[in-house]
Amino acid sequence: MKKSELRNELVELRELVRQFVGERDWDKFHTPKNLATALSVEASELLEPFQWLVSGDKSELDEAKLTAIRHEMADVLVYLVRLADKMDVDLFQAVLEKMALNRAKYPADKVRGDSRKYSEYED
Repeated sequence: MKKSELRNELVELRELVRQFVGERDWDKFHTPKNLATALSVEASELLEPFQWLVSGDKSELDEAKLTAIRHEMADVLVYLVRLADKMDVDLFQAVLEKMALNRAKYPADKVRGDSRKYSEYED
């Protein structure tokens, strides 16, 4: 997928969510604080199907749990898109910026195969 196509899909999602919210007159409830809170709650709900699994690998999940995970992932994305919309954040650009920062913090030749935090590496 091209970068422009991904950016267009994010814009399309934003418009879909705006329409859904507008049809229900929910914009007045969608303050950045409320959206960030809802996002956190949905991210926590995403953990539930993984609770008590040995490894959390996909092979341990039945169809019901896979469906629940897919729906919770969608909820997380919807709230993230909505929060970005309310905060005038271009999510696509934000990801590009963050990836550049992460590349600097975690140079591939230095961290390959190692999961430590960037501050734990010697200079």
